Amino acid sequence: MVNRLLIFSLFFIFCLFLFVSESNEQKISNGLQKSIELVGTKDARLDGLEGQGIKIGVIDTGIDYNHPDLLGYGPSGKVSGGYDYVNAGKEPLDTNGHGTEVAGIISGDGNFTGIAPKARLYAYEVSSTGEAVSSDYIVRAIQQAVQDGVNVINISLGINKTNDQIDNAIDNAVKKGIVVVVAAGNNGPQTDTIGSPGKDINAITVGATYNNLTSSMVATFEVGKKQYQVLPMVGVSNLPGPIQSRIVYGGYGRVEDLQKLDVKNSILLEERGSNIKGQKVYFSEKEKNAADFGAKALVVFNNESGIFFGELVEPNKTSGYTPRIPVISMSGEDGLALKSALTADTVGSLNMFYHPDFMASFSSQGPVSPFYIKPDLVAPGVFVNSTTLGGKYNLTSGTSFAAPHVAGAAAIILQKYPGLPPADVASLLATTTDPVTDAYGKLFPIYAAGSGRLNITRALESNLIVTPHSLVFYLSFDNQTQTRTLYIRALDGSAIPRLKAGFSSNESSLSFDYSQSNDVLNVKISDSARKSGNYDGFLTLTDSKTAYRIPIVIHVTRGTLLVEQKNGTLYFSLDYPGNWSYAKISLIEAETGKTTSASITPQDTSFLPAYEKGQYWVLAQITDSNKTDEAYQTVLVSQTSQRNMLNPQNIGIPTKQAAIISGIIAVTTIVGLAARRKRN
Repeated sequence: MVNRLLIFSLFFIFCLFLFVSESNEQKISNGLQKSIELVGTKDARLDGLEGQGIKIGVIDTGIDYNHPDLLGYGPSGKVSGGYDYVNAGKEPLDTNGHGTEVAGIISGDGNFTGIAPKARLYAYEVSSTGEAVSSDYIVRAIQQAVQDGVNVINISLGINKTNDQIDNAIDNAVKKGIVVVVAAGNNGPQTDTIGSPGKDINAITVGATYNNLTSSMVATFEVGKKQYQVLPMVGVSNLPGPIQSRIVYGGYGRVEDLQKLDVKNSILLEERGSNIKGQKVYFSEKEKNAADFGAKALVVFNNESGIFFGELVEPNKTSGYTPRIPVISMSGEDGLALKSALTADTVGSLNMFYHPDFMASFSSQGPVSPFYIKPDLVAPGVFVNSTTLGGKYNLTSGTSFAAPHVAGAAAIILQKYPGLPPADVASLLATTTDPVTDAYGKLFPIYAAGSGRLNITRALESNLIVTPHSLVFYLSFDNQTQTRTLYIRALDGSAIPRLKAGFSSNESSLSFDYSQSNDVLNVKISDSARKSGNYDGFLTLTDSKTAYRIPIVIHVTRGTLLVEQKNGTLYFSLDYPGNWSYAKISLIEAETGKTTSASITPQDTSFLPAYEKGQYWVLAQITDSNKTDEAYQTVLVSQTSQRNMLNPQNIGIPTKQAAIISGIIAVTTIVGLAARRKRN
C-alpha cells in the first residue's frame, strides 16, 4: 500500500513547476473559486451562510490587512485584532505572504471571496518566514485566541515532531468550545510524517488533494490485468479516451534505435538516458523521434530504482518544441520486468485524465497512533488561488491551504448551529466527505486521506451527529471479535431514524454486523483468517437523505493483551503464541496523553494505578526472539486509585525500575536504622 503512494512523490515538483510558471501578479484567477465549487459552498451562499458572527484566529505569519479583500485592522476592520509575537509591540502585519494566503481562503471578502467571507479574523504572528516557528509562540497564540473569544482557530504552521505544550494548549482550547483546525504538513508521501499540532487527537487535521483545475492530471497504464503506477510528464495533455496498442521496446529512443523497428501506431517502451557515457537524450528528443516514426504514445522507464518525474522541454526553451504524443514515466523495476515479458502480441492501454479528488503526494500521512486516526479529512491544497501581499493574488500549494478550507467550513457550520461543540463540528465535517481515489479508482488509505474530501453541501444538509467520527478495532488470534459503540444525535432534536449500515474493507476475511437501539449503534467486526496486520474499512450509515462515512482501522495482532480492573488498579497479562521474553506496557490516559509504564514477563504479571476516570489506551511492546511485536487494548476506568507518593510506580516509574528503587529505599532504611542503633 505504501509503495502505491510513494510513486507519486515527485508529483509535488509538477505542482511547483506549474506554480512558478503562473504570474504572481495575476489579478483574479479562478483557482479559489474552483476549490470553493469543489467543496460545495454554493448552497451555503444561497442560504446566507457566509460566516456572519464567527471569529476565526489565524496563527501564522500575520495578515496583510491593507489588502482590499482583507481590509482594516481593529474593531471596525476585517482583521479585528491579534498579536505579533515575533516583533513584540507591533501590529501583526504580514510581510511574508503565507498568512495572507491562508486568511484569504478562509474569509477573503471583496473582488475575491473566501469560504466564509463575512467571518471576522484575528491575526497571531508566530513566524516571519513561514518556516522557522517557535513552539512557545504557537502556545501563547492559542492561549491569546482563547482569551479573545474566537470560535475557530486555524494553524497552518507546525513542527515535524510531537510537542506536548502545543497539544495541551489545543486540548484546552477545545475544552473551552473552540474548533481547532490544523494542517497535516508537507512531508509526504512517507507514512508517520504528521507532527504537532497535526497529531493532536482533538484538532481537526487536514491533508491536501488536488484542485478541480486542468493541471490535476493523472495517468494509467495497464498491460493485461497488471496496473502500473505511472506519472504524466510535464507538457502533455489529457486524452479523449484510452490508447490501446501493441507495445514495442525502443531502446533509448534515438533515431538509430527506432529506424529498424516497426513502431507505427505502437506504444513505445524506452529506457531513460543513454547507454553511451556522456550522451544526453532528452525526454523531448525521445518524444519527437517516437512521434516522427508514428508511435501513438511513449512510456519511459527509469535507468535506476524507483519512479521519476519528467519534463518535455528542449534544452533551449525558445525552440518552439510542442509534444505531439502522450508520454509517461514508470519505475526502473516495472520497466525492466515489462521489457523482459514483451512478446509480439503484448498490448497495453494508456490513458490521461483530470482527477481533482487525488491525494497530493506532499501531504503528510499517519498513522500517528494505533488508537486513533489522522488525518481526519482532506481538502484542496494544490493550485489554490488566494490573496497575497500588495493587494495581489497568486496560486499556491500545500496542506497550509487545505486547512483553511475546513476552518471556513467550520465557521459556516457554527453560524448555522451556534454553540455546537467542537467534537460535533468535527463529526459533521468528517462524516459527510466524498471518497478520494487513485488513478484506478481505488480508495487511498485512511492514513493518507482520512475519511475523504470536504463536502460542505452534504455537511449542511445532514441532520445527524455521529460520535466518535472514526473507529479503531483491536482483534487478536485469541480474540477475533470486538464490538464498538457509536452515538447518534439529531441536530433538530428529532427521534433517531432506523439507519442502514454497510461495511467495506481491503481485507476480505473481516466480517461485519451491527445493531441499533434508538441513539446507540453497536458495530461488530470479526476476523476469520488469523492474519496479523492493520486493515482499512469504511462504515456507511444512511438515513433518508445522507450517507455518513466512518473510517475504521482494524488491528489484528498475534498476542492478546489482557487487562483486569480492581479498585482503580489495572492488572496486565499477555497471551502470546511466540517465544516471548519481555513486554513493556504503556498506560496512556486518552484525554491528556499522560503515560505510565510497567513490564511483564511470561512468568510475572504487572499492574499500574489509574488516578483519573475515563478512557485509557494500553500498548504492549513485546520482545519475541529479538523481534518486536505489539498488542493493544482500551479500558474505561470508572473507579480510581488513591495516590501514594511513597510508591515509585505511582509516579510513572516502570515496574523493574520501581523494584530497584524500592530495594534501594529498603536498604537505605535498614542501614539508617542500624546506624541509629549503633549511635544509641
